[in-house]
Amino acid sequence: MNEPVGPELPTDVTGLELDPDIRRQLGTLSKATADRVARHLVMAGQLVDEDPDEALEHALAARREGSRLGVVREAVGYTAYAAGKYEQALAEFRAARRMTGSAEYFPAMADSERGLGRPERALDLIATVDRSELDPVARVELLIVEAGARRDLGQPAAALALLDVPALHGRASATAVTRVRYAYADTLEELGRREEAARWFARVLEVDTDAQTDAEERLARLAEG
Repeated sequence: MNEPVGPELPTDVTGLELDPDIRRQLGTLSKATADRVARHLVMAGQLVDEDPDEALEHALAARREGSRLGVVREAVGYTAYAAGKYEQALAEFRAARRMTGSAEYFPAMADSERGLGRPERALDLIATVDRSELDPVARVELLIVEAGARRDLGQPAAALALLDVPALHGRASATAVTRVRYAYADTLEELGRREEAARWFARVLEVDTDAQTDAEERLARLAEG
């Protein structure tokens, strides 16, 4: 009997918690292997925000038995990205893209280039993306990464201009509006336009009802002068 490889799996995690579409993609594996891979993917998803390094260990355990599956390589990519392992994230996203043809990885790929201190490469990658292949939230994420790369290059005014899009004015999902307004406010503050930044952090709070950002704290600091 083969010894299990990877971090310990809690007995109450069965793998059935996995999204059914993802679970179906494991169908080329034997049942026992698919169950183990599914359980590691569940743990990776549960841990990625609170302990991304441990999440990555679970994703890598899934990859040991499911390396030919795009959904597994995707999981390794996102957990490596969350853990700040940007070279590893890029390699996994490239593998996942070859396997799935999906464009959804481009925002994280470009941001990984930024994480490696390569904003020019991030912009070069972004220039190759057919944005019509992205869903609305991913398009906004790519735009935010593009603006961030401009800021990395000392071009905050160019970044601000990029962010003046319909989502800034509420014509998008709450998630997209929150993200682009926060980036806009943050860029205004970098430009020294503190009063405008405060107004836009306040507008973040109009849509960030679950406190996914620190806009309230940023606004308070600006109010203190």
